[in-house]
Amino acid sequence: MAVYLVGAGPGDPGLLTSRALELIAAADVIVYDRLIPPGALDHARSDAKLIYAGKEGGGESTSQGEIERLLVEHGAAGRTTVRLKGGDPFVFGRGGEEAQALARAGIPFRIVPGITAGIGGLAYAGIPVTHRDTNHAVTFITGHGIDGKLTALDWNAVSRGAPTLVFYMGR
Repeated sequence: MAVYLVGAGPGDPGLLTSRALELIAAADVIVYDRLIPPGALDHARSDAKLIYAGKEGGGESTSQGEIERLLVEHGAAGRTTVRLKGGDPFVFGRGGEEAQALARAGIPFRIVPGITAGIGGLAYAGIPVTHRDTNHAVTFITGHGIDGKLTALDWNAVSRGAPTLVFYMGR
């Protein structure tokens, strides 16, 4: 048994990976956020425990510490646990923090990548993230830090960097 940090993609149910669907169907416990695609939980077993752990800036939300506690608790109990997250768990998804909490507790875990919105959204709009002739690099930036304030970046350096900038959680 393990805990799986699973990316659910950018919101289109058709972009859930086959591995994500397999794990949702096999899970004893699913801890999910508000950004998962519609119908994703329809693949869960009828006896699976579904725990909503949604977050929204400025609104009611489950604390990161509580989410980590749930993952450790269910993982330690030997339950196959899926942490289902919108996008990719390691692209501004706090998956790194969840992985660290599981590692500290000695709980085995696996990462299942998902399509991040910064790539999927551009692709749906017909905009290549990179292009051999024009944009050879991409930078992903979050609009705010853990304290809700603007991320402290050297914006002059950012503007001279990659020709493609993808902003997450901007204001």
